[in-house]
Amino acid sequence: MVTGGSAGLGRAIVRELAGAGFDVAVLARGADGVKGAVVDVEQTGRRGLGVTVDLVDAAAVSAAAERVEAELGPIDVWVNNAMASVFSEFLEVSPEEFDRATSVTYLGTVNGTRAALTHMTSRDSGHVIQIGSALAFRGIPLQAAYCGAKHAMVGFTESVITELLHKHSQVKVSMVHMPALNTVQFSWVRSKLPHHPQPVPPIYQPEVGARAVRRVVDHPRRSTWVGSPTVGTVLGNRLVPGLLDRYLGRTGFDSQQAKVSPGPMIGDNVFEPVAGDHGAHGVFHAHAHEHSQQVWLAQHKGVIGAGLSGTLALAALALRGRRR
Repeated sequence: MVTGGSAGLGRAIVRELAGAGFDVAVLARGADGVKGAVVDVEQTGRRGLGVTVDLVDAAAVSAAAERVEAELGPIDVWVNNAMASVFSEFLEVSPEEFDRATSVTYLGTVNGTRAALTHMTSRDSGHVIQIGSALAFRGIPLQAAYCGAKHAMVGFTESVITELLHKHSQVKVSMVHMPALNTVQFSWVRSKLPHHPQPVPPIYQPEVGARAVRRVVDHPRRSTWVGSPTVGTVLGNRLVPGLLDRYLGRTGFDSQQAKVSPGPMIGDNVFEPVAGDHGAHGVFHAHAHEHSQQVWLAQHKGVIGAGLSGTLALAALALRGRRR
């Protein structure tokens, strides 16, 4: 199950998991994108099921989970990915806009987790994956609602993890924190900025994040940081938060706006879905990286560690031989 799977990172995750052999259900508001995602799944030879639902509606999310279990079978992996945001200075965001962005991004995750665990805990198996962000650890200007919601998601998830541990549950919960990705978000986000919103460089293609999610499905771990910018942001905020405050105060406004427009905005999806199937990618292809060296190193650290150990062992033997 992938929430927000109709477009952007969610769409890339749908394709990645279907390609890995999963049947995939897609939950999102946009009917066109949901249908397109199901077609992507079926083209891999797997079964797909699309359910149009607003993740803020807890009862509807629960009903969707019941339908998926009835039609596709037990949900082994549930990915909470749906989000909404408003690009604007805080005082220019209306209470209604702030509530909506928070509800989709944070309460959508809460509702998805509740529906997933309702089924998984009774079977004592399953895996819930929360899509987080570098902004779950470091707030930046112009995205107060989104940053606050991602911070809240981390605290909520930590509470759930401890409760499952208390019950000796075999259900796993993971967080995968993303860097800036080239997704459709930046063409349909509600924006009050003078220029086209953009992800803070360096930018990665959504497939980088999707591959990281699949890796966590195969090798569950509590928390994963994707990309060197995420690592640097999290560690930097732990070590020098005041310095980052001043740096982002100087650079955070300009770095989130494209001075040369990459194309027109295609709509505003905060309160209503945008019509059409917009796929996984946004409009920043020219600046987006296809791979992340940090992700590769993290995924192959066992092999790298063994190689380093072997090299050190050979060096030690050579040194002993020379001394003799």
